[in-house]
Amino acid sequence: MSFLSVNQAVGQSVSNTKARKYSNEFLAIGIGARALGMSNATITSVNDVTAGYWNPAGLLDIKSNLAVGLMHSEYFAGIAKYDYGGIATPIDTNSALGFSFIRFGVDNIPNTTELIDSEGNVDYSRISSFSAADYAFLFSYARKLGVPGLRVGANIKVIHRRAGDFAKSWGFGLDASAKYDYKKWRFAAMARDVTSTYNAWSFDLSDQMKETFVQTANEIPENSVEITLPRLIIGVAREEVIKEKLYILAELNADLTFDGKRNVVVAGDPISIDPHMGVEISYDKIVFLRGGVGNIQKVKSEIGSRQVTTFQPNFGIGLNIKPLNLAIDYAFTDIGDQSVALYSHVFSLKFDFYK
Repeated sequence: MSFLSVNQAVGQSVSNTKARKYSNEFLAIGIGARALGMSNATITSVNDVTAGYWNPAGLLDIKSNLAVGLMHSEYFAGIAKYDYGGIATPIDTNSALGFSFIRFGVDNIPNTTELIDSEGNVDYSRISSFSAADYAFLFSYARKLGVPGLRVGANIKVIHRRAGDFAKSWGFGLDASAKYDYKKWRFAAMARDVTSTYNAWSFDLSDQMKETFVQTANEIPENSVEITLPRLIIGVAREEVIKEKLYILAELNADLTFDGKRNVVVAGDPISIDPHMGVEISYDKIVFLRGGVGNIQKVKSEIGSRQVTTFQPNFGIGLNIKPLNLAIDYAFTDIGDQSVALYSHVFSLKFDFYK
């Protein structure tokens, strides 16, 4: 890895305080193969342990006494590892608790910033390795209100990001959410980083690393605060019975961001709107077939200067083994640029325990 790559890993912010358009973006990827197979259109219909991430109000839809979820996926040809673990339990008939852990990281990155010693000699024994990883810890709470069909929830988020021993940050934030059922219709809203999330970065660079920064015309990172601005997600869903034991659920979500113009369907300043939708067909709630469309963008065509609309399709399947209280989900999905199309295989497990 070049020195520039190391500098990018540690140089998250070089001013005292910055509100970045793309901050803590690892928390926008999504968790759970069910959701990823439906292009993350799930805040309204989520009813399992992953609700701690998608919409904590959905924790009240869990029927078991204890729910556990796990997920693993790899991106960029296995370079980046993405893992999730969650647990949820009801407190009583009106409230529930949950905890979620997320890690997105790249391990064994060569650090060549000290490759050349003070006398100008190349010394390969000075090459070390480090990990650049983002961690999130979500503590969730949900409660029913006096209005029939209305539930609310909230997350307390603790975020830890680090690059080796020379850069790290701690951040704190809050999410707030709601779900409302009206006849066959379901509605939901999820306000992420509702109070803005603050990451305080600190750097501990050796004199050799600082000298390399200067020699390569890179700025030396300084202790700073990075701000993640709020994001609002709204959704609507409806489920219908096609015929006996055959169900179809459709959901539409829209992400509203307030950090400036983005390359999405409705790109504006200060509000941009990014719609995405998913469909789930199930037989007797045992076998599931899922699909979704998201990441809809306007890009320049390869020939000429006209713009074309691109989108990212996602697919998934699921199996609910009722005798074992075990659900296995799979998704074939991408996390971003469709032109690259680095699709990944995502697997997740969900366990339900009853007294």
